[in-house]
Amino acid sequence: MAAMKIPSSFLILILITLFHSPASLDAGSTFDVQSFGAKPDGESDSTKAFLSAWHAACGAASPATMYVPPGRYLLYNVYFSGESCKSNSVMIRIDGTLVAPLDYDIVGKVGKWLQFEKVSGVSISGGTLDGRGTALWACKEAGKSCPKGATSLAFYNSDNIVITGLTSLNSQMFHILIDGCQNVNLVGTRISASGNSPNTDGIHVEHSSGVTIMNSRVGTGDDCVSIGPGTSNLWIENLACGPGHGVSIGSLGWDSQEAGVQNVTLKTATFTGTQNGVRVKTWARPSNGFVRDVLFQHLVIDNVQNPIIIDQDYCPNHEECPHQGSGVKISDITYQDIHGTSATQVAVKFDCSKTKPCSGITMEGVDLTYKNKPATASCANAGGKTSGAVEPMSCL
Repeated sequence: MAAMKIPSSFLILILITLFHSPASLDAGSTFDVQSFGAKPDGESDSTKAFLSAWHAACGAASPATMYVPPGRYLLYNVYFSGESCKSNSVMIRIDGTLVAPLDYDIVGKVGKWLQFEKVSGVSISGGTLDGRGTALWACKEAGKSCPKGATSLAFYNSDNIVITGLTSLNSQMFHILIDGCQNVNLVGTRISASGNSPNTDGIHVEHSSGVTIMNSRVGTGDDCVSIGPGTSNLWIENLACGPGHGVSIGSLGWDSQEAGVQNVTLKTATFTGTQNGVRVKTWARPSNGFVRDVLFQHLVIDNVQNPIIIDQDYCPNHEECPHQGSGVKISDITYQDIHGTSATQVAVKFDCSKTKPCSGITMEGVDLTYKNKPATASCANAGGKTSGAVEPMSCL
């Protein structure tokens, strides 16, 4: 496996201490959203006030802080652009709660609630985002005509981003999206939504490099962390996942020309009552994509339906698939020190592509049981090796 840069826990601890320290408000210029007209009553539209405070902070010639005092602040769709920023160090210190409109059409039709684009050196510290997604989930569940929904917090084409101690509740769709970004650190993130809430992925990363997710807890209705095309050098450590669909690389391979995924590490994680543990899924379509150099290490599995799974025949409802093998090449995936209980008898399933079989799979120190009995493994078009004790018995 290719060498990866291990994040410095010491430096991250310094960042957390700095960002949560009241003294940090004294550094540089501070712009309080209330001084721009924001009302902490949860009912008055504070969108313009937040944008004004943002423009003042990012337009400062030196490091600046945008401060959100305690209270509830109603925000409509907010677009934070970095194109006119002078400061390359803007901290958004949130001691309150940002709330979306009750009418899900307002932000749901736009697709993004809080969106940052082309920003550099932005930090978000603390605070809660309340996406108020329950009404939209009910609309979808009833099969009514309703919008797709909005991602609560999105970063596009940005770099040197730090998010610490943020809580996201009941997002309409994805909670946090990182797309086209470099050097992003998420630390101490708390994400919560109903286990049956649709498409509410906790953290989604794609077309990004150098993303670190540490010390986070995600319980939602879809993937706790989902990893899309073009992701490289992703490090996830100390993750608690559940409810949800686990950690998924994919789905990949929808496009015939698609960026691959490489150098991904997930270590020290717990999956409780989730649909999947660690999953790689690709569409059953032609593609030049790939997944390689992935390490899943030190995982605890508690009553998970599919603890370890590679699914290269992904085709929901059997629609829009040309009945061909997946073109995504999967190689050099290591599963190390994974133990716990499966909710189904088949605890390990490698359903790989006929056209491009999986290769270089390594199983080491895996111990999964089903109802206090040995579980089983299933393999198709998969090659690799085992090391040390491995249960269920390997089918590689």
